[in-house]
Amino acid sequence: MNPNDLSDLRAEFDKFVKDKCSTEGEGNTDPDAGDKIDEEPVPQFVDALTAKLLSPEQSGVYLSRLDIKRIAEAIDESLPIKERVKMVRALFRHTTTRKYLVDAFSEVDKHIHGRILIYKELGETFPASKDIFDTYTTKAKKTMKMFQTIITDFEEIDPTEEPIFV
Repeated sequence: MNPNDLSDLRAEFDKFVKDKCSTEGEGNTDPDAGDKIDEEPVPQFVDALTAKLLSPEQSGVYLSRLDIKRIAEAIDESLPIKERVKMVRALFRHTTTRKYLVDAFSEVDKHIHGRILIYKELGETFPASKDIFDTYTTKAKKTMKMFQTIITDFEEIDPTEEPIFV
């Protein structure tokens, strides 16, 4: 193989990288642009909800990224698959009505009820582990009660109102 052929190939490759792969100049998108959206403020309850809901030790259930995506689709929202925390924050970021919360939490309740049924079946199948599954079931039910508290305490926001007069 001729060494000159390799140097020509290298020069052509370097030119291609410089022209097509450069991050400088116009027309290039910021790869971290989605992270800026994730940093937008969310309602106060979202941080507490995220800490409780996404921790199986506290909530009694594990909600996967796919579960969160299905919950969003059930209430006609579109969420990209990201970290679970970012997905939950995106789901509740623009919450302005109590109805939206009721719809979202009813979908989360459906997923949690599904897990409770699985725990019940596993507890019956494996009686030695029944206490563990009963503990998770109790935590899951407490989590669902938390949803009702959030819905009750939520103050609706009318986007047409002037914030100075509220």
